[in-house]
Amino acid sequence: MAIGTEAQDVVDLRVPAETSEVTERILDAALVLVARWGVGKTALADVAKEAACSRATVYRAFPGGKAHLFEALALREVEAYRQAVVEVIDAAEDLPDALTRGLVVASRLLHDHDAAQFIVEHEPELLLPFLGFNQVDVVYRAAAAALAPHLERFVPADRAAWAAEWCARLFITFVFNPPPSTDLANVDDARHLVASFVAPAFC
Repeated sequence: MAIGTEAQDVVDLRVPAETSEVTERILDAALVLVARWGVGKTALADVAKEAACSRATVYRAFPGGKAHLFEALALREVEAYRQAVVEVIDAAEDLPDALTRGLVVASRLLHDHDAAQFIVEHEPELLLPFLGFNQVDVVYRAAAAALAPHLERFVPADRAAWAAEWCARLFITFVFNPPPSTDLANVDDARHLVASFVAPAFC
């Protein structure tokens, strides 16, 4: 069946047109620059220079320009983040252990991610569209959808989704309002938090 002209003209901005090797090099370069001086001050010319390619190559990979590039970068980093958290959850022996491991790894990864730290500290306005009163619920639902299936060996599906969302709420609260007495990147602190405020509702 022939594809209509309009359909042919539609560009999926999430899918780079260049080869994966070039795309990854460009994304890696963008990540370095965001960690150095943020999203707002990073131009495509800077990315091209850091990636040792031309601006035309960057535009071929990301025809939607800067917005396309940073959307693809965010998607890549979030997926890597999800995979790392899921990996430790899958290695857990019970629900409290799974939630503790997930919180600790999520916290450590965020702490060690220079680009994310720059945005949190210097460009928090970029996060506001995702953390507003109604919008943050989308984040919680996404976390539940991503993590709940990996908790279902411990509790029924509905309770697994609840546990995943609950921990996502705790995590975001602690990221933006960290209490001086608790560090989620510390195993003992995270375990105590889960044992005191999460596990009793599920075990």
